[in-house]
Amino acid sequence: PVLLSCGSAQPGGCPALCECSEPAKTVKCVNRNLTVVPPDLPPYVRSLFITGNPLTHLPAGAFPAQRLPDLTSLNLSGNHLRAVEAGALALPALRQVDLSGNALVSFSPQAFGEGGSPLEELALRGSLRDHGVLLSLAALLQSGALRNLSRLELADNGLLLLPAGMFTALPTLRQLDLSNNSLVGLRNVSFQGLGQLQSLNLSDNSLGVLWNSTLAQFRSLPALRHIVLGHNTWVCDCAIEDLVAWLKESDQVEGKEALTCASPDKMLGKALLKINSSDLNCSVPIDLPSQLQTSYVFLGIVLALIGAIFLLVLYLNRKGIKKWMHNIRDACRDHMEGYHYRYEINADPRLTNLSSNSDV
Repeated sequence: PVLLSCGSAQPGGCPALCECSEPAKTVKCVNRNLTVVPPDLPPYVRSLFITGNPLTHLPAGAFPAQRLPDLTSLNLSGNHLRAVEAGALALPALRQVDLSGNALVSFSPQAFGEGGSPLEELALRGSLRDHGVLLSLAALLQSGALRNLSRLELADNGLLLLPAGMFTALPTLRQLDLSNNSLVGLRNVSFQGLGQLQSLNLSDNSLGVLWNSTLAQFRSLPALRHIVLGHNTWVCDCAIEDLVAWLKESDQVEGKEALTCASPDKMLGKALLKINSSDLNCSVPIDLPSQLQTSYVFLGIVLALIGAIFLLVLYLNRKGIKKWMHNIRDACRDHMEGYHYRYEINADPRLTNLSSNSDV
């Protein structure tokens, strides 16, 4: 295709500093020092590249829906985007958006409009370093506005944990990339409802174990056939038994033969598939918090029974206890009267002389 470059835009032509191809329906504004989205983009554009620019802000209506009815693919990677306002990406034909390599600090949950969006692919590689932006994205996904999403890329974001229920409103999601983050666990992550999920990339994270609840979710997803778990910090103690058993029976994990232990030292480098129960020290309960909780409940029941028995014994022996209390009271009273009598003798000199000079 012939690339046309114009110093000034003409009706249906090409904006300044951009390269356009009407036959390919493509406009490229790459490394052009743009600080705003060109307002005169040609209406025929279907694929738009605005990359490598000092673009920091996408306001509402940055891409007018009436002027760009056929815009399908939008690449905004490698800019300096910090804020995406509500309605900034509300386009009727938009299917692909790439916001990778930006430093977002504000991302409106209504960025794709108030209603549903036809968006199918969303790439946010290296753009979610701010925790507030992650929560905004979770709110967007949970709202159901992107129910047509089939591919979601969240790699290279340094994520430690994911918001609970983040993916529950994505029924058509097929590919989910969470690689090269710092994920330490997936216990609060629900994959339920992702019936069409085919590929899940969890490589290059800090996962030490996958618990049975997560493995059960993987088993329940009929289309999930490609799970990548390489380069994680697997802790090969008793808690990893369920993961090892699942790996041995499952055909969902790619390259599972290369998965190795990162700790403890005696297991360092050992392949997970070669671990046997005899290699692990299972003297400590697998799920210590659950064991402690069960112990506390049992202790409470025992203490309650002891208390009930004690009260029953008191009730059955109430008459004897009452008599015993009266005897103690009488004994204490006689004892105190003796002390009182001796005190009176010691206090009266006449009684003292009498007691010392007589046989009485």
